[in-house]
Amino acid sequence: MELFLKPMNHEMQNIMLGEYVTLGSADDCSIQLKNETLSPRHARIEKKDTHFVIRDLRSSLGTFLNDAKIIEAQIQQGDLLQLGPYEFKVCSNEVFKNSKLSSKNENWNRHLESLTRISRTHFPVLLLGPSGTGKDILAQEIHRCSPRSLGEFVSVNCSALTETLVESELFGHIKGSFTGAISDRKGAFETARGGTLFLDEIGDLPYALQAKLLRALENNEIRPVGSDRTIKTDVRIIAATHQNLNEKIQLGQFRSDLYFRLNVIQLMPPPMNQRMEDFEEILMSFAKTFRVRFSMPAIKRLKKYDWPGNIREIKNLVARAKAIYPDDYIEVDHIEHLLGQSSYQASSSSGQSMTASQLPVIKELEKQMIIKRLVANKGNQRQTANDLGMPKSTLHDRLKYFEIDPNAYKI
Repeated sequence: MELFLKPMNHEMQNIMLGEYVTLGSADDCSIQLKNETLSPRHARIEKKDTHFVIRDLRSSLGTFLNDAKIIEAQIQQGDLLQLGPYEFKVCSNEVFKNSKLSSKNENWNRHLESLTRISRTHFPVLLLGPSGTGKDILAQEIHRCSPRSLGEFVSVNCSALTETLVESELFGHIKGSFTGAISDRKGAFETARGGTLFLDEIGDLPYALQAKLLRALENNEIRPVGSDRTIKTDVRIIAATHQNLNEKIQLGQFRSDLYFRLNVIQLMPPPMNQRMEDFEEILMSFAKTFRVRFSMPAIKRLKKYDWPGNIREIKNLVARAKAIYPDDYIEVDHIEHLLGQSSYQASSSSGQSMTASQLPVIKELEKQMIIKRLVANKGNQRQTANDLGMPKSTLHDRLKYFEIDPNAYKI
């Protein structure tokens, strides 16, 4: 049975109990309780066989379980725990959620049927396969169905940041540790404490940082940038990449020991053209979200397309339809315009290719759409990416391609 501490009288996240948890005011405690009345190391909770035991560490105020002062005691569901001004209720997360993901493709559905069982473990999961196949959706579903669902789901795109920023993003930093570090900052490991840390595009993680990540995973501790102290961690790792990690290992670009540390459970969602049985359902789910209507002939035309961008490309197309034809019923005549250059490449063999003169027009439309959303969002790239139905990393690539400076739209 999994147990967690639910804060009763202060703003904190629910805390999942692991094998060994320390509570106190010291920075190196697993659960840091910032109050000067508490002892630096106030209490410790350990898992012994099938139950949890709390022990007071000679604290000045004492540790109370169900209003009784204790030195050591077993805790169970429903207990009330008090450490100075902090009160917690011990709760159980026995009722697990089952995965809602399914597929009409028999082979992929067999893998999805195992998702609930995978979610209930604490093992790392490695998601492989082409970009846009829904690896981020799988990661979120594993978290939702896991005992850690009460904790945070934190996603870090390892390809979107510089080496210095990735290290700070993962491990945090202290004030003055580098130019721009104007205050202490928690990293993703700390933010995701008791929850799940999703490392997207792990294949792009700088080689120098791979050793530090491996050390963090093996020792369950991190060291913020510029700090000489370590902090205990408590996260489940899900990593994803579209790259061939075995090839990167052979080229000396990815550590084999990190690969084997991450590759405990592996899932590989298939590309869209290998699961076209699901196409209409996926298209209509996005159409419902964006309030776009497609005619049956338009849907039939879309099903003939190869979808190299996979599910992400479907979402982008629906978002594009909403932006360009907000009040129109999408017919076959609209499709070539919406698909853009990728449609030109995929359709050339069928004699339905667009003329070269149409392509610059589509690119200009895309550029103006991005600028329009940047203006509306005052240069906020994350919100702009959400509005356009694309990952922030994709928007970053498009900004670079079109030479658009998002800072020019900040107010």
